[in-house]
Amino acid sequence: MATGDIDVTAGDGEREPDPSDSLRTFGAVVQALREHAGLSRVEFGTLVRFSKHTVESVELGRRMPDETFVDRAEEALGDTGALRKAARHLTRGVPGLAVWFRRWARLEKLAVSLCTYECRLVPGLLQSEGYARAAFDNRIPPLSDEQMEAQVVARLERQRLIRERPNTSFGFVVEEHIVRRRLGGDVVACEQLDLILSFAELRNVCVQVMPIDSVCHAGLDGPLALLETPDGKRLAYSEGQKNGRLISNVTEAAVLHQRYATLRAQALNPLDSVGLLKHIRGAL
Repeated sequence: MATGDIDVTAGDGEREPDPSDSLRTFGAVVQALREHAGLSRVEFGTLVRFSKHTVESVELGRRMPDETFVDRAEEALGDTGALRKAARHLTRGVPGLAVWFRRWARLEKLAVSLCTYECRLVPGLLQSEGYARAAFDNRIPPLSDEQMEAQVVARLERQRLIRERPNTSFGFVVEEHIVRRRLGGDVVACEQLDLILSFAELRNVCVQVMPIDSVCHAGLDGPLALLETPDGKRLAYSEGQKNGRLISNVTEAAVLHQRYATLRAQALNPLDSVGLLKHIRGAL
């Protein structure tokens, strides 16, 4: 490890946890019980109040079922306790995350603060499902249906951090052109703005917009993500077209934290940012 680098591997094995086996096993159990009960996916989806698409994703091991799905499926399929027991062995994971991002994603779960500046698209932690699907639908080369589902599930799984960690501070600075772009169409854009506004109401979330007409800008080198660990270590993450870099060098990380602080001062304050978001939402 180079001088000035922070050790980010302590307590973190080299092997990436792979949840696919447990997901496929659980899904196979759901499918077997559903078929034994003589139910189609549409009929079963109606009973558990989830779409056929969600039922299929769970059964094929593409999607991590939440507690609501498990409880409703258990009741609909005889209340034997089999699904609740099987669910205990599910390995939570994010198979749809890029390999270079996975270490950062694990660090996010431990952070006491997380800050993001984005100039390309709505930050992943703030994306609605419709927006995420639209973003992945624009990938070149195109993703398969299975790859698309894995990516969407991974993104929504990460997003749970915001509500599940109320004592963690989340900060976002996003470019105005991002929230004005109607990626996915007007309906998707409206839903996305509504979601950002709902997050902005939370005490642990600060959303700021960098106005298009700003004459000063500290983030011209591109997007960045920052976090602080419980023991006070400050790390950074920088992502490009087909790669990403976890920055643990103390000096480099300090520079990026300084840039973000400057960006916050240059962007609209949180109240004015919410006002602008509401104005854009009203125009759709």
